Amino acid sequence: MIEAIATLLIYQLIGETLTFGFGLPIPGPVIGMALLLVTLALSPALLAKIKPTGTTLLSHLSLLFVPAGVGVMVHFARLSEEGFAIVAAVVGSTLLAIVATAATAAFLIRRTDASRAARADARD
Repeated sequence: MIEAIATLLIYQLIGETLTFGFGLPIPGPVIGMALLLVTLALSPALLAKIKPTGTTLLSHLSLLFVPAGVGVMVHFARLSEEGFAIVAAVVGSTLLAIVATAATAAFLIRRTDASRAARADARD
């Protein structure tokens, strides 16, 4: 378990180093996670070593929301001042995400149907 956690932290460190070194606007843990994904796709042995620890961490994921809850309480005055803007941003971005997902799904369904129809015509 220690080896798996160390591996996860090393990838996070690599991501943070790349972000800091190149001045990237992407958070270091996101870059580290992407690099870990590529590594796990190429190395099933590493996946087998990390999977039990990852599953354990995910089962306790709710504990990671405690600091966020404390942060909300600490900044409650600011949140009450800017609450409308925050709610508008969350609702607006959620609606945009739903519309974008629906448009993408509709496009892919049409494309798949057209491809199937073309293959059916070619067989006949």
